[in-house]
Amino acid sequence: MQFTAYERSVKGTGASRRLRNANKVPGIVYGAGAPTMIELDHNALFHALKKEAFHSSILEMELSGQTQKVLLRDVQMHVWKPLVLHVDFQRVDETTRLRKKVPLHFTGEENSPAVKTDKCLVSRVATELEIECLASQLPEFVTIDLSELVKGQSLHVSDLKLPAGIRAVKHGTLNPVIVSVTVPKEEEETVPTAVVAAAPDKKGKGKKDEKQNKR
Repeated sequence: MQFTAYERSVKGTGASRRLRNANKVPGIVYGAGAPTMIELDHNALFHALKKEAFHSSILEMELSGQTQKVLLRDVQMHVWKPLVLHVDFQRVDETTRLRKKVPLHFTGEENSPAVKTDKCLVSRVATELEIECLASQLPEFVTIDLSELVKGQSLHVSDLKLPAGIRAVKHGTLNPVIVSVTVPKEEEETVPTAVVAAAPDKKGKGKKDEKQNKR
């Protein structure tokens, strides 16, 4: 994806406020040289941020007539307004090794034995994965094939089959669950209990009445 940025020479809270009032967003580009202060058109950036690829792929930034490859590193949003306050980008090249969280896309769930045969429920516990790779290998997303899921199975980070050159970042001994399969609880059928009223003993009652009449 491509976007256009412009150099800015002033910094500080007051300068940033004036930029935002002019529908601009202050930002910075760092890495591979001195940091560069930039500004971007707010509306163009706001719409770009809605696209998944803008967060997880190498971007081409046009700045001062030159194109630089950068990676989005941080976005600061207003607490409750749809307003971008600040953005950070990192310069990258083909030899840059980086860590980045990328979205997970799932396929084949409906054809898995767990769903198709056993009518199980598949819970997607994680929606993104932190990976490490060269900048040139960074994928926009990682596809996870769920077509072989079976009843009672849990898919962990260590179970994922990632493309060559890409590895999942694991923090210590943690091995988080990505997908879990559970058996749905069967609805218990409640059988209404019939209340049968005891029939009066007409025979005994008749004898009792007869005795009372004789008296």
